[in-house]
Amino acid sequence: MPDALAPRALNSRARYRRITRFAARAMALAWWFEIFLPQIGLGAVGARGRAARMTRLAKRFHVLAVDLGGLMIKVGQFMSSRLDVLPPEITSELEGLQDEVPPVPFPAIRTLAEAEFGVPLDRAYAWFDETPVAAASLGQAHRARLAPDYAAEVGFEDVVVKVQRPGIDTIVDVDLAALRKVAGWLSRVNLVSRRADMPALLEEFALVSLAEIDYIHEAASAERFTENAAHDPRVGAPEIVWERTTRRVLTLSDVTAIKINDVDALRAAGIDPADVAATFAAVMFGQLFGDGFFHADPHPGNIFVTPQSFRANPAVGADAAVGADAATPRFRLTFIDFGMMGEVPPTLRSGLRKLVIAVAARNGKGLIDGIRDVGVLLPSADTAELERAMTQLFARFGGMGFAELQRVDERELRDFALEFGDVIRSLPFQLPENFLLIIRAMSLISGVCSSLEPEFNIWEAIEPYAAQLLREERGNVVQGFAKEAVTYAGTVARLPQRVDSVLTRIEDGKLAVDTPRLDRRLQRLERTGRRAISAVLFAALLITGAVLRAEDLVFGTVLMIASVVPLVHTLFSEFGSRSSR
Repeated sequence: MPDALAPRALNSRARYRRITRFAARAMALAWWFEIFLPQIGLGAVGARGRAARMTRLAKRFHVLAVDLGGLMIKVGQFMSSRLDVLPPEITSELEGLQDEVPPVPFPAIRTLAEAEFGVPLDRAYAWFDETPVAAASLGQAHRARLAPDYAAEVGFEDVVVKVQRPGIDTIVDVDLAALRKVAGWLSRVNLVSRRADMPALLEEFALVSLAEIDYIHEAASAERFTENAAHDPRVGAPEIVWERTTRRVLTLSDVTAIKINDVDALRAAGIDPADVAATFAAVMFGQLFGDGFFHADPHPGNIFVTPQSFRANPAVGADAAVGADAATPRFRLTFIDFGMMGEVPPTLRSGLRKLVIAVAARNGKGLIDGIRDVGVLLPSADTAELERAMTQLFARFGGMGFAELQRVDERELRDFALEFGDVIRSLPFQLPENFLLIIRAMSLISGVCSSLEPEFNIWEAIEPYAAQLLREERGNVVQGFAKEAVTYAGTVARLPQRVDSVLTRIEDGKLAVDTPRLDRRLQRLERTGRRAISAVLFAALLITGAVLRAEDLVFGTVLMIASVVPLVHTLFSEFGSRSSR
């Protein structure tokens, strides 16, 4: 037995060394060209060959990822989506990395599936296609057909079966060990450690990766996603066949339709790609900022556009959507692959909602406040200059779509970057936990939408949603204040009864106290309670009226006028109490 395990152990050690060697080389190059040379006045030397150097580095990683597979593919996918921080020489080289994963030979897939089910594959399914539909870094998918008894029970027979790559558990363990080593190195670099807790971020990545190779967990996530989207006719998901699902094999209904980025097929089905882009953005914003449970890997391979009357059929004609009810959407976005799901905690979701509202309102200060609430900006940061930068950014580029930004003079963008680049780099930004998947999802949303509609304007997609959030926030402010007011008013309103109870006890001799000073204090307490009730009512009516006035001018004005009555009572009761003394 030890001899049989020796090659695998040797391969694991070699894999670990290849990953750590590549990372060490990349870090050494970055230190030399980006830190050391600028310190000795030779920054121009490093800058001159930066583009070529980045391209060579990305190509080397591309070769490494395809050769090793496993989590290296996931790391490459993540880097390819970071258009915001990584140069195009890296992101463009790593695009399409997932499509280059070679499939596992079918005999190995058959062996694993039969070991999971405990029965031959031809007994588990009526038919099983040996050619995979898709091959990914952690598993691959095959079309199959359920046996008649199972098909009658679940209501469909065509399914897709995801089977894990044999030995992927060991590969993931080795990759995570190597990545933890690299994260430890990076945590010792001040420039990196000031921005992010790399070991913590790696553990977040590890948690997501381990969840991806547990198909029971993925099936549960798919059902939760379906429940959350049950009220939304724009969203669909496959059904799970639990009788043919284990930790390493997942069977779900075949929902294959038009890929979201297949513009020609969309137009042939009578669907406008611009409508798909707008719907996709709205749906994803709803997941991120609404219930907080979102699909964190919404790349084109994981989303189908299903016309309203569409049935799984490889031949989609121009009349595919004919007969759809005019009162319902002409298409549905069908999500698959729920191995990478994200969850936004309530506090983070609140900060993200503020960010959306600030972006839609072109509010520089609001944006900075939202960034601080989210945790990207440390509380100690002096944000005056950053607020000025954001205000000018909104004034010049706010409202532009991707196509418009591409037409902006490069010199103008360069001047803006030079003016505010030092300010932004000097601020104590950090990457908080629970943020990796949000960044990935937002990057993919932008990429998919701009590929569907080059003139797509993310501002226009955000504004309706931000308006809805703003209405909800107003309602929450009013409700929150009303609850506080009711609680406080209830407490104060009970004061006279409590005072009366104390006086009764005094009269009955149960409280042996008889002093004029106590009587005066009790009377003053009762008057204070009545004034407090009036003050609470005044504030509640005034604030509620001011908030509602933007939506309903008449009703809001009436509430604000009505607030004068408790205000007068508050002021004159105070005056009367003083004169009585």
